[in-house]
Amino acid sequence: MSTLDGRVVVVTGAAGPAGVAACTALRTAGATVVAVGHSPARLAALADRLPGLVVETADLSDRDAVDALAARIRGGQGRVDGLIHLVGGWRGGDSFGANTEADWQFLSASLIDTLRHTTLAFHDDLVRAPAGRVAIVSARAAAKPSAGSANYAAAKAAAEAWMSALADSFRTSTSGSEDGAAAVIFVIKALVTDQMRAESPGRRFPGFTDVGDLADRIVELWEADAAELNGARITLDS
Repeated sequence: MSTLDGRVVVVTGAAGPAGVAACTALRTAGATVVAVGHSPARLAALADRLPGLVVETADLSDRDAVDALAARIRGGQGRVDGLIHLVGGWRGGDSFGANTEADWQFLSASLIDTLRHTTLAFHDDLVRAPAGRVAIVSARAAAKPSAGSANYAAAKAAAEAWMSALADSFRTSTSGSEDGAAAVIFVIKALVTDQMRAESPGRRFPGFTDVGDLADRIVELWEADAAELNGARITLDS
């Protein structure tokens, strides 16, 4: 019996490359996966590839919409054991002055607000779960930003701070139990897919993390003790 049999895992940003890989790995491991995105067509295509996948369309930057989403999932599945938050996006330039207000609005909505809304909406479900897990993917730029990536790095750093606060809440709520909830940050340079390799056959992608490797690490979250995982910042390398 898989450690994920009977568990319900919500994957946001599910139609992106990392989301597709995560949904595939989680379904293969036996989880009921709720794939959340903003494109009905892309979610339908993903559901065609993964029998049994549950799909939900929602604007995660809208707190009311996220609360409604959580209520639907709670009503339909009865529980939530994991939230894999893979909503991403990048904006930047070649100088400090290239960090525009429009880019900040986009990044703060996609990288910070969506995380805030989803973790607040599912917090109590994850605490009640026998082994609740939350994970995000951050970037090395959060700790070592370049001038042109100030907006992006600041948004990623804010997301990491939010996850650290979530980990503190889990620590308090579950008293450090090995079967409690855990919040984890995966840190990467960038992600790479087979399609990217095919489109650039001469490129090596040094230090990039394959989306399949990330997906495998996500599945493994349920094989480790919560007390050891909670608050961890795990750097992944190719």
